[in-house]
Amino acid sequence: MSFLSRGLSVCKTLVRFSSKNIIMAQAFESGVFSAAFITCPNLETAKALARGMVEQNLAACVNVIPNITSIYTWENKLEEDSEVLLMVKTRSTRVPDISDYIKKNHPYDVPEVISLKIDQGMPSYLDFLDKKTVEKTTE
Repeated sequence: MSFLSRGLSVCKTLVRFSSKNIIMAQAFESGVFSAAFITCPNLETAKALARGMVEQNLAACVNVIPNITSIYTWENKLEEDSEVLLMVKTRSTRVPDISDYIKKNHPYDVPEVISLKIDQGMPSYLDFLDKKTVEKTTE
């Protein structure tokens, strides 16, 4: 392996070439960002929660996915409900803040907030997540 090849293989910067320009993006580690999933009873509640998370910089983007069916047991009874799913893209360190926000603002007694760490993604989208979801500052 040549010196140049070794240098390129350890490069920490991702570069995307286009015909008009070169865009540099910070290299991201696996797990820095997460996708959180939250079910809601209706579209109105889902949109209100989504807007609140984005306005408070808890999430960069929230997809509102209507018409899902959830089947589960509650108080020893099999339930089947129509719900709306939120897919929240955020910084992994902000998931506890999202859980707190949902606990305070969600109508369910036990709202669902689960998350999966993002392993890979388009550098430009991960850069968007980085800019829109700020780290929590200690006060």
